[in-house]
Amino acid sequence: MIKVLFVCLGNICRSPTAHGVLERKLAMAGLANLVEVDSAGTAPWHIGKQPDLRSQQAARKRDYDLSHLRARQAIADDFFEFDYVLAMDNQNLENLQGIVPAGRADNSAELSRVKSQPELFLATFSSQGLTQVPDPYYGGDEGFEAVLDMVEDACDQLIMDIRKKL
Repeated sequence: MIKVLFVCLGNICRSPTAHGVLERKLAMAGLANLVEVDSAGTAPWHIGKQPDLRSQQAARKRDYDLSHLRARQAIADDFFEFDYVLAMDNQNLENLQGIVPAGRADNSAELSRVKSQPELFLATFSSQGLTQVPDPYYGGDEGFEAVLDMVEDACDQLIMDIRKKL
């Protein structure tokens, strides 16, 4: 089982959008039973809450369902669990780098259990040369649509990478 974690700040806009998009694309590709998808935020503000209503509405227009998702905060143990830890922007990448288990000289076994290092989702998987997914929270509907465009493209590229690992 390959595990993918998307991470933004509050886990109510960008990362749940990527979560929902990848889940549906994996199902359409016949890979849903081989890949587990999750999302998290680096801040604790929205723990337990559904994605922003605007994210859900924009996603629903494209047949993605985000209603079952609930916000959670990224934790150090995520780096032991997930094969991909994908940050939406530089600030969240930096936040994630601050919680990656570093391993101590007296506990090198901990370091060997780390499965992944955080990466920028778009910098790694965008076919459009983009590097960051902008936060649409304080903008209009067009920001949520733009996020979907970026995420759909990068999820297609991510699925190609996952197929190589299966």
